[in-house]
Amino acid sequence: MRPTAVLDAPSNLGLRPPAEGLVPGCCKLAGALRDQRLLDRLGARDAGVVVPPRYDVRGWKPGDGVLNAESLAAYTRRLADRVTTVIDQHEFLVLLGGDCSILFGPALALRRRGRYGLAYLDGSIDFRHTGNSDHVGASAGEGTAIVTGRGQPDIADIDGLSPYVRVEDLEVLGVRDYDGDLAEVRALGMSVHTTPEILAAGAAAIGARTAQRLGALDGFFVHLDADVLDPEVMPAADAPDPGGLDYPDLTALLRPLVTHPSCVGLQLTIYDPDLDPDGRYAASLADTLVDAVRPGEEHGL
Repeated sequence: MRPTAVLDAPSNLGLRPPAEGLVPGCCKLAGALRDQRLLDRLGARDAGVVVPPRYDVRGWKPGDGVLNAESLAAYTRRLADRVTTVIDQHEFLVLLGGDCSILFGPALALRRRGRYGLAYLDGSIDFRHTGNSDHVGASAGEGTAIVTGRGQPDIADIDGLSPYVRVEDLEVLGVRDYDGDLAEVRALGMSVHTTPEILAAGAAAIGARTAQRLGALDGFFVHLDADVLDPEVMPAADAPDPGGLDYPDLTALLRPLVTHPSCVGLQLTIYDPDLDPDGRYAASLADTLVDAVRPGEEHGL
């Protein structure tokens, strides 16, 4: 079994303020998962933290481009370098966010190495870009667009490496937004499995097929947004939508992905500890990660 390393990326640079004068609470995600003894339960090395720049959206207005763009670009480079260090040591990376924009770091790191795929487990497709919207803003809603080269060059084309992930090497799993984004990405050749499709075919079967397809590349990475879960079991997310997965189905979907030898790591994003004062949802997320990454072992607290 591969050694595991946990790296914190507590960035909220990719989100809008939840209310005037507040900053998004997902920057506390890593601390909340560590409080569940995640590293001990995974038997993981502590790879430290990549501290993000200050969150500051004062003066931004629609049409000004991506929120926190300069800080995001700088953070993406730093995070990519730290991700590279972990992967060079042949460790399985568990990256604790933060919001979905932390994806740009591992995506850049893996693009530097070759052709890598991405399994994107999320309640939304996150494909907003200037080609389908009046303006862009919070980059957490633009993740798949940016990594496939549809975004501001200072974020989407660092070192001239756009796209970080080819459209045909991206699998979106668990979405519930059935508006124009779904039709657009499928027309481009992106593979998308909605939650009803996953449940109908069987989560484990979809996970295994995805792992087999992406495993034919140089490797692949897994993005896990907490809002892929149904708000009945995970209300502590930035933008929960009904109709999501439950924990057993998420574990069944994740396990064949993260245990595949070509999977280099996964990241967890968007869980907001400010919305989980007693930590019950952090505990469920930690249980799910342990059950998926270390199946068949005893992981009780």
